[in-house]
Amino acid sequence: MSKLPVALQLYTLREQLAADFTGVIKRVGQMGYMGVELAGYGGLSAEALKELLDEAGLRIAGDHVGLDRLENQLDGVIAFSKAIGNDTVVLPAVPAQRRGDLAGWRSLADELTHIGERFVDQGLTFCYHNHAWEFAPLDGTDGFHVLFGESDPRYVKIELDTFWAKKGGFDPVALMREFSGRVPLLHLKDMTADEEATFAEVGEGTMDFQAIFQAATVAGARWYIVEQDRCRRSPLESVAISLRHLREWGIA
Repeated sequence: MSKLPVALQLYTLREQLAADFTGVIKRVGQMGYMGVELAGYGGLSAEALKELLDEAGLRIAGDHVGLDRLENQLDGVIAFSKAIGNDTVVLPAVPAQRRGDLAGWRSLADELTHIGERFVDQGLTFCYHNHAWEFAPLDGTDGFHVLFGESDPRYVKIELDTFWAKKGGFDPVALMREFSGRVPLLHLKDMTADEEATFAEVGEGTMDFQAIFQAATVAGARWYIVEQDRCRRSPLESVAISLRHLREWGIA
């Protein structure tokens, strides 16, 4: 079983961060998370953000950056990453019009290869984060397999969201084995056992995390990242519960 550092995707705490960015970052560190994955900077400069994270004892597992910034401000994204000590940039999603058909996915694969090459040239890693829509059937295949089959694996890695893969009808463990060595970041989120099959705290639902942990080494994972898109509890309570279960399993 692979034991890796555990980070929190800060999107989970977006409302709390909007009210008190500094205070919430410090609470995440106090909980015992080793790192965070950024989804915004709280209006801070690179220097101020790095200082805050250092003070909270948090490393950066990655940074979610939208396609518009990657297409139009790539030099700035690279410079900001270097300034805060981040080594992995993640595209979290793409607009619907960019993923509507096979040609769209193929065009995206080509564009992301060129973007990823720029990152690699600067010593950084570039990933794409999946939702469920990548797995919708499309001309005998699906967007996920087109994107990662036609992009260059040297330049475009996978941030595999285990929940969304399962929601899309695919086994995340099988995907990790299929794309062996190409999955540096793993999003851990659980799925409720009710008909809604919605988000749950890690360890409170139906996901087979033991199998996921066992496959992580083959996948090339460097970080486990807890994320919960929506929480039925207080989000701060939810992320604490997820971390507690990971510790009970000997993962964190």
